[in-house]
Amino acid sequence: MTAVEANTEPPTVPRRGRPPRAEAALTRAAIRDAALHVIDTDGIAAVSMRSVSRLLGVDAKSLYHHVASKDDLLDAVAEHILEKLQTPVFSGDLAADLRALAYEFRRVTTAHPEAATLVLTRQLTGYAALAPIEAVLATLGRHGASPEHAVHLMRALVATLVGALLREVSAGPTFGSEDPAGIDRRRHDLRASGLPEVSRAAPYLAVYDRDQEFAATVDYVVQSVSTSIKHLEDPAPAEKEQEPGISPHH
Repeated sequence: MTAVEANTEPPTVPRRGRPPRAEAALTRAAIRDAALHVIDTDGIAAVSMRSVSRLLGVDAKSLYHHVASKDDLLDAVAEHILEKLQTPVFSGDLAADLRALAYEFRRVTTAHPEAATLVLTRQLTGYAALAPIEAVLATLGRHGASPEHAVHLMRALVATLVGALLREVSAGPTFGSEDPAGIDRRRHDLRASGLPEVSRAAPYLAVYDRDQEFAATVDYVVQSVSTSIKHLEDPAPAEKEQEPGISPHH
């Protein structure tokens, strides 16, 4: 071995006690962004410490200095997406405010379609997850709902929106398309089911327009919530106090 060979350190081996440059610059945000890139490209199932570390050019073990587990990483991705939600300015119109919140939630959720199920199904407790809830509760509270009633209404609203959005992001591109041949094929299959009501509704069941479906869902749930709030503002005659001196039997 020559003196040069003896004093030459292989370039791929880091000096003892010093992490590689990529690992030294590693952050939780960088790991989260890499995981989101994997999801956008290959779906949630493709996320692993190995796939993320490979994208970052680091050893998989180094990720654990910043994220506790894969679940922690997926939560970080979901919270990051929710952080993009911008609470609309309150207009004072209950229906308009609820619609604005619903459409903003949809915008944020569907910005990363492959990651949408993370946002819609994971039990998150951070600020990013609670901010939309705060906005809905504040809107309902401004119109007279008690905290308890507001929570019930908020949960009904959120459950409806989550269901609609899960349907939207999981619907295959063929089902959501406007291809006449595909629509005719679906209509034929529905009519061949032997179920009378399904057959009657086949022309409508065969078509799925994401925008129209979401708009209809929002209309229904907003109307329901608004009706519940209106009962607080304008109780039924039987619930109103009797005027002094007037007997209900006269």
